[in-house]
Amino acid sequence: MIPENWAETTLEKVATWGSGGTPSRRTPEYFQGEIPWVKTGELVSKYIFDTEEKITEKAIANSSAKIFPTGSIGIAMYGATIGKLSIWGMDASTNQACAVGLPIQELLDKEFLYYYLASQKGKLIKAGKGGAQPNISQGILKSWPIFLPPLNEQRRIVAKIERLFGELDAGVASLELAQAQLKTYRQALLKHAFEGKLTAQWRKENGDKLETADTLLQRIQVERQARQEEKMAAWQAQVKTWEANGKPSKKPRKPRPLKTLPPLTPQERADLPELPAGWAWIRLGNVINEPNYGTSKKCDYETSGIGVLRIPNVVSGTIVAQDLKFAEFDDDEIEKYRLAKGDLLIIRSNGSISIVGQCALVTKPEEKYLYAGYLIRLRPHLDSIDSAFLLNNLTRHASRQQIEAKAKSTSGVNNINSGEIQSLIISVCNLNEQKVIRGKLDAKLSIVDQLEQTITTTLQQAKALRQSILKKAFAGQLVPQDPTDEPASVLLARIRATKP
Repeated sequence: MIPENWAETTLEKVATWGSGGTPSRRTPEYFQGEIPWVKTGELVSKYIFDTEEKITEKAIANSSAKIFPTGSIGIAMYGATIGKLSIWGMDASTNQACAVGLPIQELLDKEFLYYYLASQKGKLIKAGKGGAQPNISQGILKSWPIFLPPLNEQRRIVAKIERLFGELDAGVASLELAQAQLKTYRQALLKHAFEGKLTAQWRKENGDKLETADTLLQRIQVERQARQEEKMAAWQAQVKTWEANGKPSKKPRKPRPLKTLPPLTPQERADLPELPAGWAWIRLGNVINEPNYGTSKKCDYETSGIGVLRIPNVVSGTIVAQDLKFAEFDDDEIEKYRLAKGDLLIIRSNGSISIVGQCALVTKPEEKYLYAGYLIRLRPHLDSIDSAFLLNNLTRHASRQQIEAKAKSTSGVNNINSGEIQSLIISVCNLNEQKVIRGKLDAKLSIVDQLEQTITTTLQQAKALRQSILKKAFAGQLVPQDPTDEPASVLLARIRATKP
């Protein structure tokens, strides 16, 4: 129930509405004037005081663009921007994607209308008509209902909203600062870990468990070659069995030869920080099997077959098995795309470069899912490198810099291939120290994760509280009513009576 002195009406009755237009781009001089021309992408702040483009009087005269006075409110009507709005801080024109309302001053406070429209954004989006990019029209806006308080109460409501929002904004700013500080701390911790500083004391106390960098590198190469020889021996045994059985199917696939990885160049070494004794810089390909691309098979939400992990399932270093798609696979495909404990999935392609290279660690003995083509499986040599050590190594700032420098953009999509992944430079130490680092990082980063989650939850609550404030404001529950205020219905009637 709304208060008795409020009146139910429509936006058409309390403001005059119009829209704009776009002068012809074939006449460049139209866009060399002094008249602000608002685009919906600029409807960001409560007030707009300047625009990227300005047009001429001639542009106004030769198009449907028109000038709306200071105090008008522009609201986006099309596509993803529906409901974005700003109050004109200057006389300005706009394009046809923007509806503009000028409040009738005796009836409606412009800031009250601004906050009311902000409270209606979700409903306006739902009212949008069309396909993938729904639109609203001036007709929808004009007929949109509004419960109108007396003018003095509107101003009290605006003042209360701004006071409460100010307090909320201050709290949100503090939370966002803490969030940024946690990100900085996380990267500082990773930098210390992978430059050997986090375990300096451990090395002093465990000299008998260390080896020289040369010994470490030689052992990694020996183990890599031995693993390749094991694969070849297993393949040869499979071929003999296949032949003995009369070659009943396709010949077993021969293992790929080891990829020759170039040594670090003098320039690359010069750009790297110094590591402690027993540590070394190497290319990632030395401690993983040949990276394996995911399946390109068409998958859907029918829950028959095997679940296929996609980019959205790689979340903050972990696999989140939600919103899966499925497909049928034969035994050879299952063997090719299966996941084992200790594998990493890395995102190889995305429109956002910050997502390319993000990884998730397989922590279950035999993950029951396969993986899609925009992911690559990294299978670490577990006798050379700990999987969690590698995961954190690839999330540190220096690794991200390498990934983003290598990622190539094709039509707005950034890609990194298996060869570029193998060429990434990482720091390594012996397995004993890696496990100590893993334990220290697990303990410290779990606290960071908890704090980040608390901040995220609190920010979400602040957003919900903002909407709750607006809901109460426009239901007459935010400020007390003043019986001496002239009822809005009386004012509406008087305004109507004065119109010819």
